[in-house]
Amino acid sequence: MAPQRERGRVVGHEVQTTDAGVEDKRLLAVEGELSQALQSAGRDGNTLSAIIRQAWDGGPLRVLAKNARAVCMEPHISILAHITVAELKRQLTNTDMANGFANRFLWVCAARSKCLPFGGAVNENALAKLAAAARQAIESARAVGRVEFAAEARAEWSHVYPALSDGRPGLLGAITARAEAQTVRLAMLYALLNQSTEIKLPHLSAALAAWRYCQDSARFIFGDNLGDPTADEILNLLRGSRGGVTRNELTDHYKRNKPSAEIGRALAVLQSHGLARVEPRETGGRTAEVWRAVAVQNSNQEHEINEKSP
Repeated sequence: MAPQRERGRVVGHEVQTTDAGVEDKRLLAVEGELSQALQSAGRDGNTLSAIIRQAWDGGPLRVLAKNARAVCMEPHISILAHITVAELKRQLTNTDMANGFANRFLWVCAARSKCLPFGGAVNENALAKLAAAARQAIESARAVGRVEFAAEARAEWSHVYPALSDGRPGLLGAITARAEAQTVRLAMLYALLNQSTEIKLPHLSAALAAWRYCQDSARFIFGDNLGDPTADEILNLLRGSRGGVTRNELTDHYKRNKPSAEIGRALAVLQSHGLARVEPRETGGRTAEVWRAVAVQNSNQEHEINEKSP
């Protein structure tokens, strides 16, 4: 019903719902070819990347097109996708890596464990038991209002949190930037699957182990490059030189086609990320700058995480 107006003022109106939607806002999207979605997300005007980021954050999803306004207030979306390493490197843009799209996924390198030319046989009894256990865990989780850390897990979480939340340089750092958020979500899932209202130490340990595998997978896929072509090329050059590289040698490497300011900027980037250091070298005349690569080592906190996690 249209609102009534009295001397330019709305005196009554009626809210009408054209589509109440569904009560269950959960969605599991299974994408066998993630490359197709990445291609679509890369087109001008496509909002897929922004919607996926909003969905991960848990906020309402809105489509505010002029003729098709739609809102989902409590979305719960999971995405299970498959892609080869070569396609992922080709389709995932630097923007996706840097804007938070990539670090909202858990990247898992997977390979077949056995060769089965005629397929495998599923044990129906074992599958039925797994289904029953999953159903029971889901029913139990529906009655849980809040999940807290148990005392022992709380102490361990306080210990490992600084290393998990500490930023890392480059594209790998951007892709793994939500380490603490991903880990605590995994720990909560393990607790609920175990029908526990608390995150206990075994749940946290399992989550840390799962995250470590995802982090190692991301490192295997994306390497430790910075995403800066000049800085990455110089870093590879420094790593291949045992005695270091002077500024003149860097200039010669580019056949004097690379501006000195650009080389200096790239060296400053490497130095700021702790990937390169400079030291003087006496030449009998003007002191030369010698640049060397710095080996990247895990911090003590990260090492302790790896030691304590199964």
